[in-house]
Amino acid sequence: MTLVERFLDYISYDTQSDEETNMTPSTPGQMVFVKHLRDELEKMGLEDISLDDNGYLMASLPANTDKEVPVIGFIAHVDTAPEMSGKHVRPRIVKEYDGNDIILNKEQEIVLSPTDFPELLDYVGQELIVTDGTTLLGADDKAGIAEIVTAMAYLQAHPEIKHGKIRIAFNPDEEIGKGAHKFDVERFGCDFAYTMDGGEIGELEYENFNAAFAKVTIKGRNVHPGSAKHKMVNSIRVAANFIEMLPRWETPEHTEGYEGFYHLVGIQGSVEQTVLTYIIRDHDRERFESRKREIEHLVRKTNTEYPGSTSLEMGDQYYNMREKIEPVMHIIRYAEEAMREAGVQPKVVPIRGGTDGAQLSFKGLPCPNIFAGGLNFHGRYEFVPVPSMEKATEVIVNICRLVAQ
Repeated sequence: MTLVERFLDYISYDTQSDEETNMTPSTPGQMVFVKHLRDELEKMGLEDISLDDNGYLMASLPANTDKEVPVIGFIAHVDTAPEMSGKHVRPRIVKEYDGNDIILNKEQEIVLSPTDFPELLDYVGQELIVTDGTTLLGADDKAGIAEIVTAMAYLQAHPEIKHGKIRIAFNPDEEIGKGAHKFDVERFGCDFAYTMDGGEIGELEYENFNAAFAKVTIKGRNVHPGSAKHKMVNSIRVAANFIEMLPRWETPEHTEGYEGFYHLVGIQGSVEQTVLTYIIRDHDRERFESRKREIEHLVRKTNTEYPGSTSLEMGDQYYNMREKIEPVMHIIRYAEEAMREAGVQPKVVPIRGGTDGAQLSFKGLPCPNIFAGGLNFHGRYEFVPVPSMEKATEVIVNICRLVAQ
């Protein structure tokens, strides 16, 4: 089976995760798919194959060298994002993309255009896989899975490429932030690993946001508006004032690179009660802590004006993996050299989000992130250039060889 055939097979499975179920995996489709993967790995003849009740699949490609070689791992997640359906994905292959608009869905007038997505022009002349405009594609992260499995098949077919023991793992629920929660690092048994879950070709990431959530609950007092003077406390208005007290320009739509933000992701309100849900992000740990203190300060300030009205629930979600990667920077150099040997220029960039690798790094498994090749994740405009997937596969093979050398 070729790389593209694997990818098209994988995206036919509906594996959209759901943060409301409180199960692992969060949806039954993920287990259906991971069992399919298990069967494929068994047919390939990989060893130490295990699939636990939570949907974590692991396997080994044995070493073919007598040298002492670190055990390395490659990881990808099986779920797709909750933001858009991943059911009945109908992909289309665009041969030799010409730089013009791509009609995804004529009936619904859905167009993938370089006017809106100028990065398309970086892939003129290449073969692209796109959606039909009604679902996401699933390159996040089934491209990563296809690349890992194809790389293992390539190494099996080319025993002249010497490598140590290689472990691979496919986990559920990354898209809802739970991919690493039940990942058994000890059972995986690696010295270090890489997630194949990045975006465009060349991306290499070992910095991510520090992350927290904040839930601000504001209690009001509802009184008939005809007799409400000096009595009513409209929690919606109090909430609007709270929102305006946070820095206007420190939001996702006004930040990039290493700039952090406060992101209001949900609001539910009535006169009687309003709940604001925020995520807080910053690469710098001190600024991250300062942002959390600012939320606490604004809650106290609101309670000064409206005594007893406002409560806060806040907690950390994950931290910047950089502090865990810096002591083992040779694993970044392996990836950089592997890319250069594949003719790919490494692009070391900070992740403006999180990754399973960040949580795994804090669980004792250093785990930077490598490109899988897809773009415009989580929506109908997602696409993946086939040459990018091919290069990602080559990078995996090169890392295995370089570590053995």
